[in-house]
Amino acid sequence: MRYQLSSRRISMKQLLPSTALALFVGLGVLPMSASTFAANSWDNLQPDRDEVIASLNVVELLKRHHYSKPPLDDKRSAIIYQSYIKQLDPSRSYFMASDIAEFDKWQFQFDDFLKSGDLNPGFTIYKRYLDRIKARLDFALAELSKGVDKLDFNTKETLLVDRKDAAWPKDTAELDELWRKRIKDEVLRLKIAGKDPAKIQETLTKRYKNQQARLNQTRAEDIFQAYINTFAMSYDPHTNYLSPDSAENFDINMSLSLEGIGAVLQSDNDNVKIVRLVPAGPAAKTKQVAP
Repeated sequence: MRYQLSSRRISMKQLLPSTALALFVGLGVLPMSASTFAANSWDNLQPDRDEVIASLNVVELLKRHHYSKPPLDDKRSAIIYQSYIKQLDPSRSYFMASDIAEFDKWQFQFDDFLKSGDLNPGFTIYKRYLDRIKARLDFALAELSKGVDKLDFNTKETLLVDRKDAAWPKDTAELDELWRKRIKDEVLRLKIAGKDPAKIQETLTKRYKNQQARLNQTRAEDIFQAYINTFAMSYDPHTNYLSPDSAENFDINMSLSLEGIGAVLQSDNDNVKIVRLVPAGPAAKTKQVAP
């Protein structure tokens, strides 16, 4: 189904003439069911109509107003896809080679998905990512439950820390081996810091359980923001999409904030206005801006 652009428009907040676009969507916050925060609740997370409309508005806004006006084509699609995977799993420690092989079928289709408002591929990739994180956290906690004093530090092993160019793990067994070494590395670091085995186990168990809790708080809005922001940033790293919650936080932080240029800025609905200039500050010296 194809959705037409809504009358709800995404507003541009131009901080300074030389800055890039910040994208916002004036969407209402929809009520969320209790299942959103239940275990594995992300399986039920789907893009809603407002997010579909928002994505179409973002595509249209960038098409019309971005200074470089690059085409949204297969080349752009590949950039979006590769950036999205890299953003989610930069250390190649969660996805398996089979996941990437499955996703590769979409590599040159994200331009078509975005033009038609089809957000499902972006959601599918993200939810698979959440599945893989859960599996790794479950594995880590199971390993820790055996007792950190049972770990063998006499065997000579190596752990590749910078994995951005590493091959994707081929299966669960390879991921388990990678994470076994990562757990040993974390234990060793805490041991060097003077922690005893009981404290190490407590610290790492708490760390992984906190990550599980955060995982279970994932909302559809979080997935949408990550996906659309990857698309927006494919135009340039300073073009960002902000969800309604993020936009509200931005407004709060912007209100009466003193910028490094020597100007006090204040949010005014969808615009940002200069309240005053700091005497002898960079902005005042240019004589090109005024309250």
